[in-house]
Amino acid sequence: MNFEQIYTPTPDFSNRYISPEKLFSYLQTNLSDYIQQIGTSYLGKPIYRLSVGTGNIQVLAWSQMHGNESNATHAMLDLLVSLDNAPELKDDLFSKIKLDFIFMLNPDGSERWTRLNAADIDLNRDFHNEASKEIKYLKNAVAAKKYDYALNLHEQRTIFTTDGTHPATLSFLAPSENVERTVTENRKKCMAVIGSVFNHLKEMIPNHIGRYSDEFYPTSTGDNFIKGGMPTILFEGGHFIDDYTRKETRKYYTIALYYALKAMCKLNSDTTGWESYLEIPENKETHYDIIYRNVKLNTEHECILDIAVQYREIKEDGKDEISFVPFVMEAGEVRRRKGWLEIDCTGKKFISANKYPKLDAAVDFTIEE
Repeated sequence: MNFEQIYTPTPDFSNRYISPEKLFSYLQTNLSDYIQQIGTSYLGKPIYRLSVGTGNIQVLAWSQMHGNESNATHAMLDLLVSLDNAPELKDDLFSKIKLDFIFMLNPDGSERWTRLNAADIDLNRDFHNEASKEIKYLKNAVAAKKYDYALNLHEQRTIFTTDGTHPATLSFLAPSENVERTVTENRKKCMAVIGSVFNHLKEMIPNHIGRYSDEFYPTSTGDNFIKGGMPTILFEGGHFIDDYTRKETRKYYTIALYYALKAMCKLNSDTTGWESYLEIPENKETHYDIIYRNVKLNTEHECILDIAVQYREIKEDGKDEISFVPFVMEAGEVRRRKGWLEIDCTGKKFISANKYPKLDAAVDFTIEE
């Protein structure tokens, strides 16, 4: 039985936005035997770790280090629900691994749908300063046990593709341990797992899997964990065509998480097959969400240009789902990038109170026939 055949999204969490209180209630109601509170956020919200499995391979993972990246939280919940429908797969997996999963490391940012925590700190750049409470809990967890692997789970923007045409729906990275980007044994362990995931998914979502830049970031979490000796794999959930609420991405993220854990069981820190990681194309920054082409402005002189627009994701009070607000990113000759939606405005009217579109501001114009 293949995992993709039994994949089931958690019905309690159908939106991309996950309310921390709703998550906490779900964990306490459904997984109380497996969770432990390991700390509290800047604003006093609980941070929970789920521990499941009896195997010898020790794995640590964490979600929503950046509050506006919910796919990994969904993926862990979906993984557990899906495996409940396939007891044989579940028993096989969790007899071989012991998984510690920290849900929503940044619950304050998750509630506001922001990258940063409530003190405006990026947890993924706070490894050395430890200015945030939350990063200390993660580091304490790592120090308390010798883990064979770690999964640093994130999401990326819609701007990335694998080849200039297909969106990077999933991207992975075996992070560097130094500025020279040396391919160490620990990196090979990560590459072997990623290579196995790639081989499982490349036919399922062809041309939609990318490799993140392996530039060394001295303050980032994954780079420092692998530098300290723990093989650490970066997941990045990205765009899928016409899927801004990321339901398709969520599905493939969950499948990738399952096959990563399966690969860890099989490899058990072996590096066999690590070279297949190098077959994965590197992410390219090629797209905006919308590009209006050949827009004729309401100016005294003839002015025809392109307007590039990117959605900003905003949590509005009283709404259970995030809102997508279009912002102007470029105006001029936008030829270096494409749009997921391109609108030819030749012969159409630019309707706006302003003569020119204002950069880094919400779209205030319409295009009419």
